[in-house]
Amino acid sequence: MLKLFSRLERTRSLIIIFFAALVVIGMVVTGVYNRTGIAVANPFKSREVLAKVNGDEVTVADLALRKKSFELRMGGQFSLAQLGMTNERILDQLINDRIAYREAERLGLKPSEEEVRDSIRQQFSDASTPFDLQRYKDYVVRNFGSTALYEEAVRRDLAVSKLRAFVTAGAQVSDEELRRDYERDNTSLDLVYVSLTAEELAKKVAVADDELRQYFDAHKTDYRLLEPQKKIRYLFINTEKAGSKLQISDEDLRKEYDSLKPESKMAGVRVQQIVLKVATPELDQEVLGKATNLVNQIRQPDLTATEEAFANLARGNSEDPATAQSGGWMPAPVKRDPNRKGAPKAGDAAALAEAALDWKDGQVGDPLKTGNAYYIFRRGPVVPKSFEDAKQELLVSLRNRRSYGVAQELAQRAVERLNETKDVQKVAQELAASANMTPAEMVRETPFIKPQDDVPEIGSSPQFEEAIRPLEEPGQVGGRVGIKNGFAVPVLVEKRDPRIPEFEEVKEQVAERLKSERATQQLEQAAKDLAARSASPDALKAEAAKIGLTAETEENYRAGRPLGKAGADPALDAAVIALKSGETTKAPVKVGDSWVVAGVTNRKDADMAEFDKKKSELLETALTTRRSEAYDEYITAARRKLEQDNKVQINREVMAEVEALEPAAAPRPPFNFPPPGE
Repeated sequence: MLKLFSRLERTRSLIIIFFAALVVIGMVVTGVYNRTGIAVANPFKSREVLAKVNGDEVTVADLALRKKSFELRMGGQFSLAQLGMTNERILDQLINDRIAYREAERLGLKPSEEEVRDSIRQQFSDASTPFDLQRYKDYVVRNFGSTALYEEAVRRDLAVSKLRAFVTAGAQVSDEELRRDYERDNTSLDLVYVSLTAEELAKKVAVADDELRQYFDAHKTDYRLLEPQKKIRYLFINTEKAGSKLQISDEDLRKEYDSLKPESKMAGVRVQQIVLKVATPELDQEVLGKATNLVNQIRQPDLTATEEAFANLARGNSEDPATAQSGGWMPAPVKRDPNRKGAPKAGDAAALAEAALDWKDGQVGDPLKTGNAYYIFRRGPVVPKSFEDAKQELLVSLRNRRSYGVAQELAQRAVERLNETKDVQKVAQELAASANMTPAEMVRETPFIKPQDDVPEIGSSPQFEEAIRPLEEPGQVGGRVGIKNGFAVPVLVEKRDPRIPEFEEVKEQVAERLKSERATQQLEQAAKDLAARSASPDALKAEAAKIGLTAETEENYRAGRPLGKAGADPALDAAVIALKSGETTKAPVKVGDSWVVAGVTNRKDADMAEFDKKKSELLETALTTRRSEAYDEYITAARRKLEQDNKVQINREVMAEVEALEPAAAPRPPFNFPPPGE
């Protein structure tokens, strides 16, 4: 604990040494360390060094604390990986924070013990809930391993904040800059544009056969086939068609329903909510504190609360009138959305409420934020999914499984018959009725293919490649293999050994490559010619059509946004923002690998009267951005100097051990309070 939280000033050091000895002895006896010294049972206690920054150490425990802080902020809604927060990236942040801490110390900006104490008190109390030392201690030990580790993190965060304020104190944004940026960002344009790419231009390039042959003769070795090629004839069984005649009775479906796990018989879960809105960013911590206190008022030690207690809080505090009067009950049962990918969109409360699906009945979660509001959820009763509700879903699932079995069985029969007859056509005729297909649909043949080729109607399939790999003699039959939409039984037709192919075999590849090379060489000049001939947006459309290109349109385009498939680029923004209605760019603009020629059909300038109304708000936003840039530049420069002097060293071996132990990480415990630095 902080010394200002304790009266044991004189004995503190002896007590710390005594308990540290006990901890070490306990770890040795129980074997909590693995062979590298990383604490498997509790990474917050590992002092293994991940990096050294000018003599200052970043440990596994520091990494664990920072990851825990991120997890608590996210409320467990999605993983750190989904946010792009890899161990490498988090370690990079920790290194920058160490640099900032030492810079703050050098400049006399290190926080006092009293400042650290006050910061912690603010995090764990408000006007209605006084600071409780024991509750604070229990929470921190439960979530972060020790108060010392947590308090050190708070101390570092305060130092970084002080350094940031010091470095950015001189940041300024002039009225001229503010006005220019507002005008640029709020001017909208209706555009006509042509994006010229080598790929598109190559389609228009004509090459004669003699040119192709000359090119091939000069580059023969580039087309050398290093792998054997095989032509395969295979018998195809379509899974859906093979099972389309299956009769599935209500009795079968009822048995399927009865065998479902309890969670699969849920139509969803009823959930209560309390919504607390954040009117301005400055009030975020105040609203979070209120939400945390509401949770603490009703949540029992087992993390549950009664429906009535939660309903009373919702009626008196929730700022969502649609649910507040009904005791916070959300209008529809909450269920998981299988189509959702990645993190929920800001403001998607229904997605946020899905966390309740993993809770026990009556459990109250910690405050979760999305958009401009904090949400408190309580899981209510399960809404059962009746047999009738589940019937169609069960029918589809059962038919798919049985169809797979039927197709698999037919494919195995095909293997046996092909080994006997070696005649794909004959076997297709025998099995066509059972497969509910015609022989013509069942017999397919590939061109000469090699590993990693894109096979017609199959695609790039490692499974198919593995099935045909052992086939060496014409007529040899492979085993059944799953492919797109069904099963295949392959038979080798012909094999060609590695070699330099004949021109006709690779003519299409030669043509594609030659056209691409010429298009790349001609691209910039073609774009310049197009711009020179296009004095107006209409002329741009016409000139593009003459060379076989289509001019695209974009309405209400604003600087900073991607321009359709052309993409985004500051140079493109500058070029089009400078145009008046009816004008086109005098020269093409390079955007990535393409060149863009654009014209303005309509221009709507920014409302500068609105600028005057929002000036103070815009100034604050611009200053925030400018300060962030100034701070980042400061830290980058400081880090670059340390790296040049070899004073930033990362222990890759320990990082690899951390990565290897990730699957065995302990589950996230519940929390009541904000993480350090919030």
